[in-house]
Amino acid sequence: MIIDLSRSIENDIPADPPGLGPKITYANHFAGVEEMVSMFPGLKPSDLPDGEAWAAERMSVTTHNGTHVDAPWHYASTMDGGKPAMTIDEVPLDWFLRPGVKLDFRHVASGHVVSAAELQQAFDAIGYKLQPFDIVLMNTSAGAAYGTPQYVGSGCGFGRESTLWLLDRGVKVVGTDGWSWDAPFSFTRERFSREHDASIIWEGHKAGREKAYCQIEKVANLEHLPATGFTVCCFPVKVKGGSAGFSRVVALLEEKTPGSLDPR
Repeated sequence: MIIDLSRSIENDIPADPPGLGPKITYANHFAGVEEMVSMFPGLKPSDLPDGEAWAAERMSVTTHNGTHVDAPWHYASTMDGGKPAMTIDEVPLDWFLRPGVKLDFRHVASGHVVSAAELQQAFDAIGYKLQPFDIVLMNTSAGAAYGTPQYVGSGCGFGRESTLWLLDRGVKVVGTDGWSWDAPFSFTRERFSREHDASIIWEGHKAGREKAYCQIEKVANLEHLPATGFTVCCFPVKVKGGSAGFSRVVALLEEKTPGSLDPR
């Protein structure tokens, strides 16, 4: 069984802060006729089956639109205590096809920063001992808010302590159904205005300065996954020198009768 864990890249969905969303221009089969005719001298539109050519799309996007994998380069110019940070085309491919684990944090309030102790409790609750290279996916309340104006500000986050707790146990790839691995910026702004502690800003991401890792953001359909017993495939698009790459993230579950599931 294949479970699609990816969000579409699409217009007019409030899945990013204002001004950061994708823009897609669609050209149908008739709009493509002029291009095709220009490439084949003597070709007439009437020569084409049903007068149709190709359909195509033009996109203005960032590599962080839709479901994507962040590279260490996104977090800082260095990783592992001073080494040059890997861009998305440099990250080892064997990180991206590994056993998956899902932790359920849907009951946790938006804006909460999950601690290492809370991670340990979550693993204890499902009776699982974390293994090196496991891909750990976080099901937060953000998943249910996707497609609404509340999405970017929904879900709990994972800060420096909990991120390093995972990395110290050999994890290289993590994922969340939220807009960010960290707590939503709206809550961090409130904390910063009170505490004036810059270390809380993007603290989960910045853990990558100490230990290299990748994170998947805007994962979908985690409520359809069991806690364990599946493999995650999340190969990122190879963007030269990129801070991230789009990914069609899927979970592979064993079953007696092959099939697929694409919840929408």
